[in-house]
Amino acid sequence: MEQFTQILRDATAAISPEYFLLPIHGGDPVYRERVYCYELYHQIRRLWPAASAYRLNGELDKRSHPYFQDGRQPKPDLLVHQPGTGENYAVIEVKSSHAVARDIDKDLSTLTLFRNRLGYQRAIYLVYGAEAPNAAARVIECAGRFQEVAPFELWLHPTAGIAAGV
Repeated sequence: MEQFTQILRDATAAISPEYFLLPIHGGDPVYRERVYCYELYHQIRRLWPAASAYRLNGELDKRSHPYFQDGRQPKPDLLVHQPGTGENYAVIEVKSSHAVARDIDKDLSTLTLFRNRLGYQRAIYLVYGAEAPNAAARVIECAGRFQEVAPFELWLHPTAGIAAGV
């Protein structure tokens, strides 16, 4: 899936401000991960090559999956894989730049599980929001506390309308 990097760049560039920072009637705009993720999913699907054997799935519930008989029920934000096969390409977790350590730790655990145990080729942590560069330091700090963390790509998306990058 060599074109995925460009698809992700183009999809993030296409996210308009109202999905990036949600306007609130009577209040200040806020970052809402679900709003951002759903729009990201839409933009990726819009760019998805019809001939690709891979599929994009959002928040795929792994409950009752044979891989997770140990009680874990991970639900990554996005998966790129060939459903029903062992062909697993990318696991993606998304967080706003206001994420706290507890949430970052959970996401890093999910990325590590999917990369190390399930053979996903890429683990991507996408941080969006104006403070993304500062949040990157928190992600790196959290990763440093893990005994084992899978290699992951840290993508930053600080501005709507401009592509995220590594």
